[in-house]
Amino acid sequence: MSFFSVQKIRKSYPDQTALHDFSLEIQKGSLLSIVGESGSGKSTLLRILAGLEKQDSGTVYLNGEKILNPSEKLVAGYDEIKLIHQDYHLYPNSTVEENIARPLLLYDKKYAQERVKTLLKQFRLNKLADRFPRQLSGGQQQKVAIAAALAIEPEVLLLDEPFSSLDTIQTHQLIGELADSFKEAQTTVIFVTHDLDDALRLTDDLLILQKGKIVQQGSSQELCEQPKSRYIARLFSPINAIPDTDNCFIRPTDVKLRTKGGLLAHVVDSRYLIHFNSLQIRLKESGLIWEVDDPQRRFQIGDRVYVSWDKEKELHLAR
Repeated sequence: MSFFSVQKIRKSYPDQTALHDFSLEIQKGSLLSIVGESGSGKSTLLRILAGLEKQDSGTVYLNGEKILNPSEKLVAGYDEIKLIHQDYHLYPNSTVEENIARPLLLYDKKYAQERVKTLLKQFRLNKLADRFPRQLSGGQQQKVAIAAALAIEPEVLLLDEPFSSLDTIQTHQLIGELADSFKEAQTTVIFVTHDLDDALRLTDDLLILQKGKIVQQGSSQELCEQPKSRYIARLFSPINAIPDTDNCFIRPTDVKLRTKGGLLAHVVDSRYLIHFNSLQIRLKESGLIWEVDDPQRRFQIGDRVYVSWDKEKELHLAR
């Protein structure tokens, strides 16, 4: 059995089934990102893993010990497993240092002081130690909330879309800082999100959840190059249906643009992006609209263009 073992969890509500026989094995110190759209069962899963919600069947083990659900335990939850939401739950009239220290009130005073000192340094909060939450940015407040959750050194940290209220720049910077902190502390982390880009900034180990089922798990390269469905493929980029084929697609970046030779098309739209122009083209014979990348920014709306691609780049995808 692995460090954190999830075995055949099922959970249903009157109007839907949230989780279908969900199983997962995680080693100590691992970082895992679970990606899924709204309603895929992500938040329900984390609450069950934390011992805060009762599953219909299945079992969760931490280091060989069964995690009891609220029907089996008088006080739900475990100090060894901490769940963080997008709501910071900070004490408004306490400083950063006091918020981080609050979970340690019943611990040895010397240990508590050293632990707070370590976390302030680890999360780069030393210069903010005397500030109140209202004096912090959203990203800084989230760092304080996570540092407080780690104060008593939990075995597992569960992150339930904690960055959804932050802007893109804040989120990217914060995730990068947290990834370094988690690795340094050897904390086991499960991060759920609907945003693949956020997931990849924390870890390359991905699990895709759809309608309560694991549809694929692996590295970003594995999922991008060998997706098992159109849904997974579209998480990484748009896909273009190849004419006169059955369930065969090509990604925009794998399409070659030429002035002659290949399928004839016309450019119907062009968008300037950082590294390339994104073109919308209409294939002449089939009338299909494709999205393709133009890294050299050669083609304009109305231009005639020929497209081709390498056969090995084709994706054969079920629905």
